[in-house]
Amino acid sequence: MSTAGRTPGTEGRRAGRTQAVVLLYQHDVTDLPIEELIQNLERDRGRPIDEFTRALVDGVSVDTTAVDAMLTASADGWTADRIAPLERNILRVAVHELLDWPEVPAAVAINEAVELSKIYCGAEAPAFVNGILGRIAREYRSQDLAS
Repeated sequence: MSTAGRTPGTEGRRAGRTQAVVLLYQHDVTDLPIEELIQNLERDRGRPIDEFTRALVDGVSVDTTAVDAMLTASADGWTADRIAPLERNILRVAVHELLDWPEVPAAVAINEAVELSKIYCGAEAPAFVNGILGRIAREYRSQDLAS
């Protein structure tokens, strides 16, 4: 996947990840079409969402079933549908990055997800998110973690 046109810098990407999680969370809990949610956000902000956010939302939307299967396989005693919606969508974005964005170091994808869970979720969420993503990264990006 090319990095051309993506939001540069850590703050831009962090904001993009946050916005993607919020949109996916809203879709998850309201069942409103993702396009409607994006249009509402763009109307409220008076500008389109950035390409990085759009790429994350689109990627997770296409791969939700596969990502949820990985979450279930990696979350001891939990199924993806039992994980709190906000945590589930933080995990979905991070797993999408781990699988489909090799230019994003695994440690960065995991750290960003843990930071989001520290801000928006309960006290136990960061360790839970870190554990699941660590398992997935070891299986799918072990060469990246070794460097």
